[in-house]
Amino acid sequence: MILTVTLNTALDLTYAVPALVPHSSHRVGDVTERPGGKGLNVARVLSALGHDTVVTGFAGGATGAVLRDLLGALPHGPADALVPVAGNTRRTIAVVDGSTGDTTQLNEPGPHIGSDEWTAFLRTYGELLPGADAVALCGSLPPGIHVGAYADLIRLARAAGVPTLLDTGGEPLRRGIAARPDLVKPNADELAQLTGAREPLRATRDARRRGARSVVTSLGPEGLLAVTPDGIWRAAPPSAVTGNPTGAGDSAVAGLLSALAEGLGWQDRLTRAVALSTATVLAPAAGEFDPAAYEDLLTRVTVEQHAAAA
Repeated sequence: MILTVTLNTALDLTYAVPALVPHSSHRVGDVTERPGGKGLNVARVLSALGHDTVVTGFAGGATGAVLRDLLGALPHGPADALVPVAGNTRRTIAVVDGSTGDTTQLNEPGPHIGSDEWTAFLRTYGELLPGADAVALCGSLPPGIHVGAYADLIRLARAAGVPTLLDTGGEPLRRGIAARPDLVKPNADELAQLTGAREPLRATRDARRRGARSVVTSLGPEGLLAVTPDGIWRAAPPSAVTGNPTGAGDSAVAGLLSALAEGLGWQDRLTRAVALSTATVLAPAAGEFDPAAYEDLLTRVTVEQHAAAA
């Protein structure tokens, strides 16, 4: 079983408009809603790949009830081990401009989590860990959760012998990486904020020196850069693609996590991650991946090892 943790779950709402014009009214052409938050997005991809997946974190109020209903309605979706809270689960609103393809994102902060609710989550997390092959800790922290929360969860997983992947930013990333997760997957902005460096290899190496066993950084359409105990790797799709990049990073995390749980080497991990993220860009629905494109890309992703040891 693969466990994903989303402490700040969300109900994702997407509005499609012909053109987004500030200071004006808009007629929405299409509305979609789905359970969201980075860990839930990762779990949805893992389930589509056929992995036994469980999601935990928090859900509460009317929005949380809708999120859980949508999660339960997913065919072959992840199992729901979300912890109920008194506050209302946040919403994220994406407005897609049909004239440009650009997306404007509005993210609510999430409900305040009380000490009793955090204790209930820790109890659930501790019960799930013994059955997990790997754990992903993803996304922002809701109000009320201390910035060292991910560091605590990494230490608990390590004590249980379960490998961890951390995907967050800011101070939670800084604290979490010091707790020595097996894999960290920051984006370029998160990495620059952590290290102060913009050059990808320098920043990725610096991040690894801060405690992570391995660090994988997105290079956007150019693929992924990994600094690992086995070497420095670059992985790239066979060609540049155009489409909607929403969810591509979460798909890459799902690829890395599934391969980590299966004990695969870095070439296979990076191949899977790049193939999934590229297939997500190509998919007609935001945040999903094109299965046919994924299978095709698995044979065409380029992975190169640039150094024998990192």
